[in-house]
Amino acid sequence: MSFEEEGSEFEDEEESGDEEDAAEALQQTSHESTGSAGIYNSRDVNDQVLEELRLSDSQVEEVQHVWQSFLSTAESREGAGEAIYAAIFDAAPSFQSLFKTPRAVMAMRFMNGISQIIGSLGDPPACKIIVETLGFQHLDLEVTIPRVLIFRDAIIELLTVEMGPKMTHKAKEGFAVFLNYVGGSYIYVRVKFAERIQILTSSWA
Repeated sequence: MSFEEEGSEFEDEEESGDEEDAAEALQQTSHESTGSAGIYNSRDVNDQVLEELRLSDSQVEEVQHVWQSFLSTAESREGAGEAIYAAIFDAAPSFQSLFKTPRAVMAMRFMNGISQIIGSLGDPPACKIIVETLGFQHLDLEVTIPRVLIFRDAIIELLTVEMGPKMTHKAKEGFAVFLNYVGGSYIYVRVKFAERIQILTSSWA
């Protein structure tokens, strides 16, 4: 291969990379037009709204790839659930007082809930329904923003240690965004549901 041909090949690769970046930027712009981007991010827990979460296709793929890799490296789904349970309660031992369910059962609930949400990330309407439903199932838990942040960081740290290079920056961002989304949605559902119950109770009095 001549230098001219090699240079042309590199230019083609660069153009292809530019096209991919442009496509993702366009997709992100589309997300902003729907109101999703900007509402949810990797830093903050938004408990004021419950909208559809729209990640880029590449971010969804990264998150799902890391999660499937984590599950495949564990001895079993139960083992993976136990690892998540341990990571969360090692980070915040006081969390254990919030749960009355046996450890093994709670670990599998964590595993199944997270798997269900991650599996639906590519389908925002379905993901919203799943998160909202799980929020109603956890109305008895006093979910707060500080607790969500501890939960989020514990899971991301576990996956970073276990997955190594597979846990890319984009994957970390994706996990942070969707875990913030889930935590904020749980808080939103609990607060709004309590308000509705209060209104119904007062109207029946």
